[in-house]
Amino acid sequence: MPSVDVIDLSNNKVGTLDLADAVFSAPVNEALLYEAVRHHLAGVRRGTAKTKTRHEVAGSGKKLWKQKGTGRARMGSIRSPLWRHGGTTHGPQPRDYSYKLPRKMQLGALRSALSAKLRDGELRVVREFSIGEPKTKLMRQTLNALEIARTVLVVDNNAENRNLQLSSRNLEGVKLVASRDVNVYDLLGHQQVLLSEAAALKLSEGLQ
Repeated sequence: MPSVDVIDLSNNKVGTLDLADAVFSAPVNEALLYEAVRHHLAGVRRGTAKTKTRHEVAGSGKKLWKQKGTGRARMGSIRSPLWRHGGTTHGPQPRDYSYKLPRKMQLGALRSALSAKLRDGELRVVREFSIGEPKTKLMRQTLNALEIARTVLVVDNNAENRNLQLSSRNLEGVKLVASRDVNVYDLLGHQQVLLSEAAALKLSEGLQ
């Protein structure tokens, strides 16, 4: 069972926490991580690419010349895909790119991502995120004290922690999510992960 240090916002050790083996010491399955990231990106894809068919492009519907006797190929419309400025055949249309990923694969990918972060020393547990005032400067000072240099994913059980929300939302490279909304894309997309003690326990229990 992996044991991690619990720190306060001044980067002082205030205790230890035992995490679930099944969640934080699971084998890292790179294929599952790839599928989870692909699934996430497909879900957020806008899918608004569109081309106009022959029925939508501008142009007269008049027959260009008579059917027979001109020596030219027969032609019924200036909006034909064969012509310049005509419609597009089999072009992209608005669609939903999302698809369903089996729940067992999603949970397995989450366990792999959390285990990889802990293995690489990029996951830390904080007693609680008690920010006194909703000020960005205070949050920046806190992250500096915790030696967070680049991107960080902050995970807290209390999604309604107003001071934490307002203090972190304008900091570049900092993202705050509730423990129930943690996903593989965010875990892998940030260099470090800061979990509150309550969030760590909830993930240990919920992902077994």
